[in-house]
Amino acid sequence: MSDPEQRRRADRLGSILMRSVVCGVAAAALLVPGRVLGQGGIPGGDDALPPLDIPRLSGPIEIDGIVDDAAWDAIDPLPMTQYEPVFGSDPSERTEVRIGHDDAFLYVSGRMYDSEPDLIRTNTFYRDLYSGDDLLSVLIDSYNDYQTAVWFVTNPAGARNDRTVSNDAVFSGGMPMNSDWNAHWDVVTTQTDEGWFAEFRIPFSTLGFQSRDGEVTMGLILYRFIPRRNERITFPAIEPIWGGLGFAKPSVARRIVLRDVRQSKPIYVTPYTLGGLQQTPVQDEVAGVPIGWHSDSDPTGEVGVDLRYSPTSNLAVDLTVNTDFAQVEADDQQINLTRFPLFFPEKRQFFQERASTFQFNTGGFSNRLFHSRRIGLDAGEIVRIYGGARAVGRIGGMDFGFLDMQTADHAGRSSENMGVLRLRQEVLNPSSAIGAMVTSRLGSSGQDNVALGLDAVLRPVGDEFLTVKWARTFDEQVDEASTAEASLFQARWQRVRDAGISYHAEFIRVGDDFLPRLGFQPRRDFRFYGGSTQYRKLTDAASPLQNWAARLEASQYTRASDGRADSRSIESRFSLEFKGGTEVWFTGASSYESVLNAFPVAGAEVPAGDYWFHEGRLRIQLPRADLLRGSLNASVGSFYDGNRVGLGIEPAWNQSKYLELSAGYEWNRLAFPDRNVYAHAHLGRLKAQLALDTKISFSGLMQYSNVADLTTFNARFRYHIREGTDLWVVYNEGLNTRRDLADQPRLPLSAGRTVMIKYTHAFIW
Repeated sequence: MSDPEQRRRADRLGSILMRSVVCGVAAAALLVPGRVLGQGGIPGGDDALPPLDIPRLSGPIEIDGIVDDAAWDAIDPLPMTQYEPVFGSDPSERTEVRIGHDDAFLYVSGRMYDSEPDLIRTNTFYRDLYSGDDLLSVLIDSYNDYQTAVWFVTNPAGARNDRTVSNDAVFSGGMPMNSDWNAHWDVVTTQTDEGWFAEFRIPFSTLGFQSRDGEVTMGLILYRFIPRRNERITFPAIEPIWGGLGFAKPSVARRIVLRDVRQSKPIYVTPYTLGGLQQTPVQDEVAGVPIGWHSDSDPTGEVGVDLRYSPTSNLAVDLTVNTDFAQVEADDQQINLTRFPLFFPEKRQFFQERASTFQFNTGGFSNRLFHSRRIGLDAGEIVRIYGGARAVGRIGGMDFGFLDMQTADHAGRSSENMGVLRLRQEVLNPSSAIGAMVTSRLGSSGQDNVALGLDAVLRPVGDEFLTVKWARTFDEQVDEASTAEASLFQARWQRVRDAGISYHAEFIRVGDDFLPRLGFQPRRDFRFYGGSTQYRKLTDAASPLQNWAARLEASQYTRASDGRADSRSIESRFSLEFKGGTEVWFTGASSYESVLNAFPVAGAEVPAGDYWFHEGRLRIQLPRADLLRGSLNASVGSFYDGNRVGLGIEPAWNQSKYLELSAGYEWNRLAFPDRNVYAHAHLGRLKAQLALDTKISFSGLMQYSNVADLTTFNARFRYHIREGTDLWVVYNEGLNTRRDLADQPRLPLSAGRTVMIKYTHAFIW
C-alpha cells in the first residue's frame, strides 16, 4: 500500500474516532439533565442558609496556642462533618473550631482532641511544605466572589502554609492552587496528651474585602485533616462530588457576615541589600581558535526596595525598585519528549498577589495570553528589572489588575516596558463573567508587541459552563496576512462536576501570525477539536474504594495552512482511589504526529514524516499522608518510528520533623531499530529540606540530566527573623558532566557558580 493511501486511511480512522468521541460528549450533554439553580445560582452551594454572623470577640485573645481565653468559650464551636473517607459521618475525633473578629483581625481557634495523641503527626517545621502532617486549615473567600479564596494552613508544630485558590478550584483552565503566595498572618500551636491546639490571627489588610452598609460578607471553609485515617472533616458539610480540590471550592463555602469592620491601612516598606560573587567560565582564543578556558569573577552588590500599600480594603498596590529574586528556588528540570517548548510556572513573590486576576488561558493547561515569566527572564537567563508597579482589587462585581515593569537591555534587545491591564466583570450570576485584557511589550529594538483579548465564562444552567475567548496580536516584526491570521478564537462547553457523568467539547483556532510575546503559545497556525467524557462512581462506606472512574478523551490539531492533521490523540483511562489514600491509573493512548521538520528528542532525532504510535501507562500514587510516600509512573509502547520505555519514581521520606528527604528519577529508553538509533534519557533529583524550627531552615536541591550533560546545585539558607524580615544565603552551581568534546578544549568542571547573601527588612506603619 502506498504512503499516500496509508495516510488517507489513517486520516479517515482518526476522523471516525474523533467524531465518535464528540458525538458521545454531545449525547451525554443531552441525556444528563441540568440541575436547577439554587438561590444565588451557585452550583453545589446551599444558598438557602442565611449568612452566618461571626461574633465580635467579647474580650482579649492571647495568641499562645493554648485556646483558654474566656472570649473563646463565649463562642459556640462550628459543626464539623466528615468529607472523606465516609461523607456525612461524624468526625472520629472531637474537634472544636471557633471564629471571631475585632476591628483589625479575624481570629480562628481549634481544639483538635485526639484519643491517640502519640499518633498525631508532626512531620515538618518547613514553611509551605505538606509532609503528611495533621492539619487545621482556614479558607476565606474574602471578596465573596465565589471564585477565589486565600488559604491558611498549620500543623501541630505551628509551621505555616499559605496558598490561594482560583477558578473555583476547577483544573480546566490551569492550576487553580498557588502555593507560592505568601502573606502576613500569625499562628501559634501547642500539643498535650489531649490533642493539639491552634490559634490563628489574620489581618483584614491581608484578606482584602468589600464593605456594604457596614457589613462584610465572605465565604468560609474550615477543615481538619487526620492523616493516619485519611480523614478530612469540614465546615460546612461539602459533598465529595467535585474531585481534586472539591473541599476547597469557594462556591460551596458557607457565607459569613462581619459587622463594623474597619480595615487598617498598613504600609509595608521592605528594602533589601545583596552582596555576592558570580564566577563564569570564559573561553580563551588565539586568532579565533579556542585554546582553553578561564573563570571570570564578578563581585556584585545591589540595593532595592519593595512597597506595599492598600489605600482601601479592596485595593492592593505594590511598587518595586531594582527588583531582585535571588532567593527563589530553582526550577525543576524536565525531559522534553515533544517538539514544543516546556512550560515552567511562576515562583517569584512579586507576581503572586491575586495572580488569578491576570489569568487568560488560551487552551490546554499552560497556554496563556500573559505569562509573568516573560518579565525579567529570557531563556532561563535573568534580565535586570529596574522597577515597576502592580495594582489588584475588586470593585462591586469587577476584578481589575494592572502591572507595568521596566527591564534593562539584554541579548541585543533594548530596555523594554512590559504592561498588562485586566478587567473581569461578573454577569448573570457569581459563576459567570465577561472580561478583557491588554498586554504590551514596548522598546526601541523594532520588536514592539501588543495583544488584546476578550473572554466570557457563562454558566447558563446547573453545572454547565460555556467559555468563549478571542485574542488579537499586533507585532512590529510580523507582516500580518489578515486579522484572522493574527487572532485566536476558543469555544468550550463543559460540565464541571466530578461525580457521575462529566464531559467537555472544545474548539480553538489560532492564526499563523498570532504572537503574544508576553504570553505562552508554543503552537500556531492550527484548528483544534477536542472532547472528553467521564463517569465517576462514588462508593459506599463498606467499600475499600473511595471512587472509581472511566474516561475517554480525544483531540486533533489540524494545520490551517494545508488542512491536514498535525496531531491527534485518543486516550482512555481507568482510575481507582482507595479510602486509605492510594490512587491507581491505567491509561491507553494512541497518538498521531505529522512532523514537517526533523527535531531532536532526548539525544536522538525524529525525522520528518507521519506517525501513529500507541502506549500503555500505569501510575500509582501512595497516600500523601504517609511518612514514606511518593509515586510510580511506568509506560511502554511505540514512539514515532520506534519504541519507548519510560519509568519514573518520586519518593519522599520524613526522617523527623526537622528533615525531609525527597528524590525523583525519570528514565526513558528510546529505540529506533530501523535507523539503528538508540538513546537513554536520565533525569535525577535529590532534595533535602531541613528546618530547626519555624524560623531557621535550609534546602538543598541537586539535579542531573544526561541530555543536558549538566548537574546543578541550588542551596538556600533562610533565617526568618519576623514577617518580612529575612536573611538569605543562596548558592547555585552547574557542573559539566561531559567535558571532552570533539575539536574543542576540555570543558571546565564548573559551568558557573553564584553565591549571594541577601537581607530584607520590612518596616510597617
